[in-house]
Amino acid sequence: MNHPTPHPLSFTRHEFAGAFGDLGTDLPLLVGVVLATGMDAPAAFVAFGGLQILSGFAYRLPMPVQPLKAMAAIAIAGKIAPPLLAAGGLIVGVTMLLLANTGALEWIARTVPKPVVRGIQVGLGIQLLTLALTRFLPAGGPSGWLLAATALGIIAAMRRNRRVPAGLVVLTLGLGYAAITWPVDTAGPWGFHLPSLPDRWPTADEFSSAALLLALPQIALSLGNSVLATRQVVADFFPERQPLTVQRIGTTYGLMNLVAAPLGGLPVCHGSGGIVGHYVFGARTGGSAIIYGSALLVAGLFLVGDPAAFQRLVPGPVLGVLLFVEALAVLALVRDQWPARTAFALAIGCGLTAAYAPYGYALALIGGTLLSLILRRSREISVSP
Repeated sequence: MNHPTPHPLSFTRHEFAGAFGDLGTDLPLLVGVVLATGMDAPAAFVAFGGLQILSGFAYRLPMPVQPLKAMAAIAIAGKIAPPLLAAGGLIVGVTMLLLANTGALEWIARTVPKPVVRGIQVGLGIQLLTLALTRFLPAGGPSGWLLAATALGIIAAMRRNRRVPAGLVVLTLGLGYAAITWPVDTAGPWGFHLPSLPDRWPTADEFSSAALLLALPQIALSLGNSVLATRQVVADFFPERQPLTVQRIGTTYGLMNLVAAPLGGLPVCHGSGGIVGHYVFGARTGGSAIIYGSALLVAGLFLVGDPAAFQRLVPGPVLGVLLFVEALAVLALVRDQWPARTAFALAIGCGLTAAYAPYGYALALIGGTLLSLILRRSREISVSP
């Protein structure tokens, strides 16, 4: 039996620049969860980095790992205990493994039409764009806006430059700005710190609470963005490669969470926005995820003794620009629905629902699919003799 030859890994400057394309999404969630929950920062970063490396080797695509967004938001808002967060990660991991290996994910993939998948991506793009415009771009005041405008200008001017990646220049600009503006009374984040494993396993009550509080809101988002939209983005950007199956994506999603929780890591997923973030800044292979993961490992061991100080290394306006560019690239994916105006309207409606309605991703996934079936049935009836 012939097996496809694995695609080579690349570690060029373009992979390096693309490796940090999703930093605007990951870093605030990583640091925010660590500060809100009291998780061990080195353990969280080392586990997150290690999973990035494994994903790069496994997929040989710019397939990064992201924090589970719904869980992270709830953890930050509620300042929940780390064992409760671990319980949520274990529950979604087991659930996704079951869905992937019972055929349920394949059935969902066949049932949910492409306009609904595009709508889920629109919803994600709107949320990323809102986050960039409201939280990160204004973070530094007038000087921050100037920094953001400079970074955006660099990306626009160098977008076709194949010799010097724009993302690399923007990251260098951000680090230089951080060094110049570092408060004199604030200690640097550096210093060697060994990760610590969790001090206890979640209790039965914590598993019960996590199922309702954390896992239920996350599953719908994961089905839409982490599985269906991720498969679609890989097909969009890498049509020459063997198509990914939702079973494979769901299986690695589940296994990652079964590994992360015992190591003191955050619950994680794959995500369409992460692939777009890496791709738009130059990444084309799994080398970008390996580079990114290696940087996170180093950060976990040497730079996150004080997570708040570490976050200063990449200024908010630079994170905002990275997030802004990623959001526009995600939103642009819906353009292939424009020729069929009904499909385009359905995608936009699903996107607005996902972005703004309570449990929006679940509503968009289920409601959009049902509406699509109704529209398809009505067309069949109208053209029948």
